[in-house]
Amino acid sequence: MTCDKCVVRPPTSSETPGFLRTVVFVQLPDGIRDTWRLLLKEISAFGVVGAVCFVLDLGVFQLLYAHMGVGAVLAKLTSTVISTTAAYFGHRFWSFSHRARTGLRREYALFFVVNGITLVLGLAIVWFVRYPMGQTHPLVLQAANIFSIGLGTVVRYVAYRQWVFPAHDSPFAVTPESAREPQDQAA
Repeated sequence: MTCDKCVVRPPTSSETPGFLRTVVFVQLPDGIRDTWRLLLKEISAFGVVGAVCFVLDLGVFQLLYAHMGVGAVLAKLTSTVISTTAAYFGHRFWSFSHRARTGLRREYALFFVVNGITLVLGLAIVWFVRYPMGQTHPLVLQAANIFSIGLGTVVRYVAYRQWVFPAHDSPFAVTPESAREPQDQAA
């Protein structure tokens, strides 16, 4: 195999369990490699934060409803607010920590709006499968639920990246000049 961008090196001792093989690595340009590394970090952290907050939501709901006697709707509302707030901070300071800061109020409000939209989207999908399509089997409804969770996850990731935690060169990003404008006008 010939390649201008390939690096051929002998295997390390941990890679050769008793037999010899050659490992070929394609060396990517720095910009592409850094972009993929950053994207992998974002997606991985996004998944971990989502999983932790999902467990937090379930745990808080269980604690409030089953052990403290709080009503089901209030327990769900409380667990959702707590887990969504934890998700915001997890995404702000880990998943999207390298992206521009646009202000806590703006980010937090948009974060809740995006989550509200994806909640309505998920409810609409389950409603559509249950009522207009007439499906009543629990596995069909669970499949619709899982589909809605997957779609909502993709929508949330894209929306967070685009609007909630924008890139530094985005029009939503706060520059040092725009951060000082309100103070200058007040003076």
